[in-house]
Amino acid sequence: MFKVVTNLEDLIKVFLVRGIVFIEEQGVSYEIEHDAYDLSATHILGEMDGEPFAAGRIRAVGEYAKLERVAIRKQYRGKGHGHKLTEFMIAVAEEQGFKKFKVHAQSYLTDFYQKHGFEIVGNMFKEAGIDHYLMIRKARASVGFSSIFCSKDFGKYSFSNFIIE
Repeated sequence: MFKVVTNLEDLIKVFLVRGIVFIEEQGVSYEIEHDAYDLSATHILGEMDGEPFAAGRIRAVGEYAKLERVAIRKQYRGKGHGHKLTEFMIAVAEEQGFKKFKVHAQSYLTDFYQKHGFEIVGNMFKEAGIDHYLMIRKARASVGFSSIFCSKDFGKYSFSNFIIE
């Protein structure tokens, strides 16, 4: 379902998902959506039956792995895919040696990220014209939702998928 992008075709699919969610749905300009960090970030793609539906990127910011551009296409939302994507991204970052994580969470998603052990730090701010909060997660925290584990092999990255009840 989720994988680390290792080729141009998958990177194009990541940009497609991001374009649909951020540019089309949320009205973020192309100039803001695509930036120089795309060249050095680790990109994640979610596909189901060959259809790209999720994307995210992980970027090193000091001692933190910053989860960015986390996107799920509208028709795939509400099915637990966002939780699975977030946990996959954290697992990949941990394999890269990170123990601390941060995200600029859109204000309506703070409860979502709190379920993954993130805490709000500071006041609301605008990013791309949208209200956000800085959220930090320091160590592997237990998540606040019920989960069942089933092992998945993602090549170099092994991950236990979360099935949200």
